[in-house]
Amino acid sequence: MTRNTVRAWSVVHKWTSLVSTAFILMLCLTGLPLIFHHEIDEALGTHGAYEAPPLGTPTLSLDRMMAVALAERPGEVPLYLSFDEDRPVINVTTGPRPDAADADMHFASFDWTSAQPLPPHPQGGIMDFILTLHIEMFLGLPGMLFLGFMGLVVFAAIVSGVVLYAPFMRKLDFGVVRVTRSTRVKWLDYHNLLGVVTVAWLSVVTLTGTINTLSLPIIQYWQADQLAQMTAPYRGLPPARAEASIQQAIDTALSAAPNMRVQFVAFPGVAYSTQHHYAVFMQGDTPLTKHLLTPALIDARTGELTAIRPMPWYAQALLLSGPLHFGDYGGLPLKILWALLDIAAIVVLGSGLYLWLSRRRAPATDPVVAQLGDRPALAPAE
Repeated sequence: MTRNTVRAWSVVHKWTSLVSTAFILMLCLTGLPLIFHHEIDEALGTHGAYEAPPLGTPTLSLDRMMAVALAERPGEVPLYLSFDEDRPVINVTTGPRPDAADADMHFASFDWTSAQPLPPHPQGGIMDFILTLHIEMFLGLPGMLFLGFMGLVVFAAIVSGVVLYAPFMRKLDFGVVRVTRSTRVKWLDYHNLLGVVTVAWLSVVTLTGTINTLSLPIIQYWQADQLAQMTAPYRGLPPARAEASIQQAIDTALSAAPNMRVQFVAFPGVAYSTQHHYAVFMQGDTPLTKHLLTPALIDARTGELTAIRPMPWYAQALLLSGPLHFGDYGGLPLKILWALLDIAAIVVLGSGLYLWLSRRRAPATDPVVAQLGDRPALAPAE
């Protein structure tokens, strides 16, 4: 590359890095405990004490379970029904009306073998605070979309940093750390080395995080696109009451997809369903396919199958991005690897900020300042 090309990439890298460093640092710091949110919830007793029944204990009819759940919340309607993966527990979300806001919804868990209610999930805990900060900065959809834009800025910083790494290292061995030089030179080398090590991981979590911030627009587009096609014969009909058996609806869906299991059911009128259907979302039984959902639409009046169709590619990308973003695919070993890479990224960001701030106090003969003039480093804040 010519000197002018290098300088142009350097300008892109510098300003995209400076603009995004504070936000990506916040996301790395809050993302670290979220990698282990299941383990932390269990350690804190977030799910409450629960002694699972003996293996093989028969479960109750889902119609009976729904009757028990609704009896606990008189005057409310069912919104969602979901199932725990590793214990015989069902979760019922109710609200005053199908289009109830999140704040008006009530979430309750029940033992599937006895219909006994389980201790409620505490609200407003430390993990909920960290998750909300990480996802939306307590700003709702505008906060999510802003962080999505910052994700694109970060990705631009990553790409420009990779482009600049080669010209900066052309007279140095790959991965060298000049421990005998000044503190600034050593931190520059550590910064570049860790930057190269984490570049693939940081690209993955940045892009998956950006996709996650678009969850609401993606679901709304799926509703207007695929869901509208599946329910075209119902267009113009008045909303239906949930009269059909929920147990029958699930059995019908599983008959159409016998090698899958039900993850959750959306009742008529909620965001993931229509005004006329139970939407039964099914998943596979492998670490990958369990995140790929296939909805079956069951007529809420008759219990008959209306349509079954896998989610389109853009919705599948969203479904895969969530667990990949937090390393939730390979169990604890992958989570530990994700955490180590997260810590390395924090060091990259902190060292880049140090190099940027300290260069203002450095003399003109400082080797780092001199090198950055012609051959910028892989740094978020040079």
